[in-house]
Amino acid sequence: METPLTPLEFQRRTRKLYATKEAVVDGTLRLTYAKFFSRCDRWSAALQRLGITKGDKVAYLSPNTHAQLESFYAVPQIGAVLVPINFRLNPAEFEYIINHSEAKVVCVHKDYLDAVDTIRTNCPDVQHFVALEGAGKDFLDYEALLAVEEPIFETPTIKETDLLTINYTSGTTSRPKGVMITHRNAYINIVGVLIHWPMTSADRYLWTLPMFHANGWTFTWLITAIGGTHICLRALDPETSFRLMREEEVTHMCAAPTVLIMLANAPAHKRGEVRRGIKVITAGAPPAAATIQRVEGEFGWNLLHAYGLTETSPFMTVCEPQAEHKTRSSKEQATIKARQGVEIMTAGALRVVDESEHDVPRDGQTLGEIIMRGNVIMAGYYNDSEATATAMRGGWFHSGDAAVMHPDGYIEIRDRFKDVIISGGENISSVEVEGVMMQHPSICEIAVIGVPDEKWGETPCAFVVLNQGTSATDKELITYAREKLAHFKAPRKIVFVDQLPKTATGKIQKYVLRQGQSSIGKQ
Repeated sequence: METPLTPLEFQRRTRKLYATKEAVVDGTLRLTYAKFFSRCDRWSAALQRLGITKGDKVAYLSPNTHAQLESFYAVPQIGAVLVPINFRLNPAEFEYIINHSEAKVVCVHKDYLDAVDTIRTNCPDVQHFVALEGAGKDFLDYEALLAVEEPIFETPTIKETDLLTINYTSGTTSRPKGVMITHRNAYINIVGVLIHWPMTSADRYLWTLPMFHANGWTFTWLITAIGGTHICLRALDPETSFRLMREEEVTHMCAAPTVLIMLANAPAHKRGEVRRGIKVITAGAPPAAATIQRVEGEFGWNLLHAYGLTETSPFMTVCEPQAEHKTRSSKEQATIKARQGVEIMTAGALRVVDESEHDVPRDGQTLGEIIMRGNVIMAGYYNDSEATATAMRGGWFHSGDAAVMHPDGYIEIRDRFKDVIISGGENISSVEVEGVMMQHPSICEIAVIGVPDEKWGETPCAFVVLNQGTSATDKELITYAREKLAHFKAPRKIVFVDQLPKTATGKIQKYVLRQGQSSIGKQ
């Protein structure tokens, strides 16, 4: 009598309950759930006709379009495994992921047809290349295939432990690793998020987050689960984003802190009237309290801060608001919201441990590594048993994130361990320094790294993007930091840049900053 825990169960329910409701908005295209699922079914039939069977991999290179969203249903319901690829990588990285994942079909949006065409001969296991939009030489036409198919396909038995997706990490220090997410992993993440962030069929979700990133934080399935409406956003542009929020009456969205900063700093003529009351999950990097305070105060949005990794499906914790928090000042509330919080109810267990894997004191000071186990932890890294064993040693997934545990049980990330600055034997959290300096009215964005120092080993260096129309000197910012931080934590050097290097999901690439100041902007 048990039903496998899979997002396909949400699909089954929504087919029945919300068939006539608007499911997807993509530009001028509007699809009800009946029409959306019919397209998914026809693509499932087409994939089977192309030879795809249970366990085969189907890769996608696409921005947030209706066709990309369809992949999250059409591929898994025939037991195949979806491989969403970061479209901002280069062709060599596309080639590596396609080959490493052993993809048999590669579906490509028109913006990437030329790039994929250059690597086709180097992908011998791929049986079919499909153009989702546009036309490429020797590419199958997605819409033409859908047009001739009936929405009838063979349904295999799917277990909750079967692979649902393989999501590749950013590969900032080594080759990208393929994170194996099971049907159960995704299902548990979705249910957990909905416990802490309830939604209804009246809600309308704006796709500011790339769908390829950890399966759009599983919102590719979550919005469908509650019968909500997906509002596709093909390119992250502030003017278009604010317009869609108003015109489509958006109620919810997800955004990394850098996206929130970009929206907050958009010129008034591009913002227009800001729709208030939007609920936002922010994750992907520790947000500065100043960013939270600004977005909630100026826009009237309500932010929920979550934490996790691709390897945790992706959410492990949420900064759960408590009644007593409302008695604090807005600044204090923002400081608390900037913490990563406590375990999501369905996720599993989390600890912060020292080098001997003993729990650190709950003092908000002692640094340790976040380790986790439970329902949302990946099945492992695809075709990489060595990396899997290292990450999962001792029966716990080791995150590599350095954090403290507060007396109230809330965790707070202080850095990635590789980003902790050790100056004169003292540990300096770059996240702490960034959070303090973000309070300066002239600073738009900041990244702090350690640079070599003959006396101290290394000292903090801050790369700063200024707000448009403002000015500041390096002496002014260093003095500001020394007034608010222990002097050894304050940057000794400020580098002014036009922009910071980032991944497609908005994470600042500190390794690029370490490679040399001359390559990242003006000084």
